[in-house]
Amino acid sequence: MKNHAALKKAFMAALTEFAKELRDHAAGDDGQWAIKGFIDIYRNVFTVSSDTKIVSKILEIHLFPKLLAFAEQNGYSIVLAEKQNWYPDLSFVSNADPSLKFAVDLKTSYRDPDFAGHVNGFTLGSHGAYFKDRASTKNIQFPYASYAAHICLGVIYTRVGADELDETRSFAVKELGYVSRAQNANAPEITVEDLRSITSVVRDFEFFVCEKWQLASDKQGSGNTANIGAITWIEDIRRGHGVFAKLGEKWFDEYWMNHGQATMLREGKSVPIRTLADFMDFKGADKKRIVPVRTKTNLRKAKSA
Repeated sequence: MKNHAALKKAFMAALTEFAKELRDHAAGDDGQWAIKGFIDIYRNVFTVSSDTKIVSKILEIHLFPKLLAFAEQNGYSIVLAEKQNWYPDLSFVSNADPSLKFAVDLKTSYRDPDFAGHVNGFTLGSHGAYFKDRASTKNIQFPYASYAAHICLGVIYTRVGADELDETRSFAVKELGYVSRAQNANAPEITVEDLRSITSVVRDFEFFVCEKWQLASDKQGSGNTANIGAITWIEDIRRGHGVFAKLGEKWFDEYWMNHGQATMLREGKSVPIRTLADFMDFKGADKKRIVPVRTKTNLRKAKSA
């Protein structure tokens, strides 16, 4: 049996190659999302909302059959998170060696229309209980330490502008059978072939695969919640070029385990450590290994200078 390091490398390579196939599954030749809406028993097709949570969930459902096929072809079973807020979305468990597990989280974000080259942002999971206590089973499918790698399967897309889309529209599909006109009086009738004419809420998908630590920033991802923030510059995301890229996963783990908990003395006061630079000062380490990343804040400062 190969060791887990070699199997991790093989799994990452296979998943990266698999991600290249997903664009053709998710979108048509014109780049628009293949999902046009949802249907009721009166053969109405309702357009999907562009709300990010809705898009993310439907994308997950849309991709799941492909993910199941990928797992089967590569000798893994998929264990879904038992509860909605548990980590990760998918646990890949080796059929040959059940001790070999990979955590795969599906991450989606849209291209920021106001900052070219950036995404709107996404988070990388909690740095709370299960992250600090690697044997904990709280809010996690299997203990954090039991996974050979923590991986993001990411999706970047473009949201269609409000001027191109009417989220309140519905359509009646002729081939789906009889329906009372009283129940469907206001919906224009289309054929199955016309489904492509419905404007999708998102388009131009790009899929990527990276380990979680490679995408991490040193800032929290969402307000007061204990979520790890991610880099937002698309080129850096493609390369896994986060702030820890030259430091490695151990520094990522230690920093986020201690984020806001460790303190340092500054101007005679004890202050919580909330930046990687401060943490490396605290540890007496070389800050030159911190990778500078391009952020919206940096862009705003440059524009206002």
